[in-house]
Amino acid sequence: MTELGGVILAGGPGRRMGNQDKASLTLAGERLLDHVLRRLSPQVGALAINANGDPERFGALDVPVVPDGEFQGSGPLSGVLAGLDWAGENGLTEIVTVPVDTPFFPENMTERLAATARQAGAKIAIAETSDGRHPTCAFWSVALRDDLRRALADGIRKMTDWADRHGAVAARFDDPDAFFNVNTPEDLARAKAHRP
Repeated sequence: MTELGGVILAGGPGRRMGNQDKASLTLAGERLLDHVLRRLSPQVGALAINANGDPERFGALDVPVVPDGEFQGSGPLSGVLAGLDWAGENGLTEIVTVPVDTPFFPENMTERLAATARQAGAKIAIAETSDGRHPTCAFWSVALRDDLRRALADGIRKMTDWADRHGAVAARFDDPDAFFNVNTPEDLARAKAHRP
């Protein structure tokens, strides 16, 4: 079985959170980033954080920080590309991404995504619940990185548009609350009350 890389997408500007760095927001006494790291670490063989700005704010973690590069500001697809490039440079052939603002994602998420993709012979698998797809929680083949680079250069920004071009399959999960996003101050209050 190929070692799977995990990439935490933390490159967004946090506009709906008042331009705050969402990775540093506190939930139950810990940063959102720490919640996601603790949940993702046992599920993957290697980890990276996709983030822009000063990487020293993550220095104590001893986890590589990979910025968006030339497509910064192009949305989460640029973070996926940064993750694919990091994986390719480190001998990995597959990654799973999760956003830093999704602290309750399933503890078997990467296993389910990878199994769904492999069973279907697909290069992309996206988490899906009764309330729709969650494209930032997905499995990606590193073989697609050059195609993604071209797509971003051509102006593609919507994750599902590009993923569907490559026959993305859905990995079904029963609990939509597991993919609750902390996008606004109100969302953070709900997460703190344990009512996503």
